[in-house]
Parts: sequence; structure tokens; C-alpha cells
Amino acid sequence: MKVLLINGSPRPNGNTAAALQETEMVFRQEGVSTEMIHVGHQAIRGCIGCGGCVKAGRCVFDDLVNETAPKFEACDGLVVGSPVYYASANATLVAFLTRLFYSTGFDKTMKVGAAVVAARRGGLSATFDELNKFFTISGMPIASGQYWNSVHGRAPGEAVQDEEGMQSMRTLARNMTFLMRGVALAREKYGLPERESPVRTNFIR
Repeated sequence: MKVLLINGSPRPNGNTAAALQETEMVFRQEGVSTEMIHVGHQAIRGCIGCGGCVKAGRCVFDDLVNETAPKFEACDGLVVGSPVYYASANATLVAFLTRLFYSTGFDKTMKVGAAVVAARRGGLSATFDELNKFFTISGMPIASGQYWNSVHGRAPGEAVQDEEGMQSMRTLARNMTFLMRGVALAREKYGLPERESPVRTNFIR
């Protein structure tokens, strides 16, 4: 099994990374392979709604999004981490996720997702909810820990002093591993849930 970790912080060794690394430690102890991708320091433009990915099967902007797409398709679970900026995720990360999820046509059903957020003090739950929406719109079950998956810290490295936060990260990784294994067993025995042809409407018809 493999988990892809996305660090949405511009600091590769900041508090978001510390939280993700705590989950990564447990994943490896559980025999789950991991790969971390650092997004927050990159120049990632947002989606322009051109629809080119529908025809090409990939985003028209050839950058980290297209590099990550096959790794996303191959993984069993995705953990996305972000610092909190004005009670929201890092805008670079949001641009990355919007294009990654929209431009990839493969079935994401039953890939397990988890969000991790870091802040000095507030805005954690709003950012946590924002990130989880990428999973729920894609039919991905969400792994939870023992609390909302968050850590506190301002200066780089302070989050490791948040004992409850770090414990939450370890619990999250154990729960996520259990859920991924459960999905794999269920897929083998029962297959994926039946899917109806999508019905798409808008508010005027």
C-alpha cells in the first residue's frame, strides 16, 4: 500500500511538514510506503476552466499537477497538509488541488483521504473543512484521528511541542492504515459500489 502526502506549506521543514512527518513515521511502521510532495513553494497557477483536460486527459498547464497525477492514481491514500492563512488553506495548494482533482479522469472512489492543518492559533477547523471537500466530491472516504487533524505552532518546529496534536497525527495514520486495508479487502471480496450514470443539472432546468 502507498500513501501520497502533499505539503502545502512554503516551508518544507515547517509545522505542516512536522505534522505530515509524524503520520509518515507511523505509516512506515505499518508497512505502508509513502512519498511526500512539496507544493507550497512552487509557482502553481489556478484553473481557468478551459476544459482542455477533458480532451487531452491532462491539464493544459504542464507542471507539478501533471507530474503528480499518475502518483495520485497509483496511491491508496492521500494526505493533504496546509498551514492556515486567513482561516483558509494556502492559495497555492488550493490551485494545485483544484487542477489535480479536476483534470484527472480516473476513478477516485474509495481512495482514502485525510486533511492535516497547522496554525499559530485559529482558523484550523475552517481550513480542515475546506480540504475535506476535495475528498467528498470525489467519493473518497475520509480518515479521522482522535480529534480534528490539527497542530499548533508558529515558529518552524514548534508543532512538535504540541503533544496532543502529534498524538492526533499518529492516531490518524493508524486509523487511515486500517481503513485502507479494509477498503482493499472489501474491494477484493465485493468490488466497488455500483455507480449510476451521472445526472448533471443546474438551477434553471
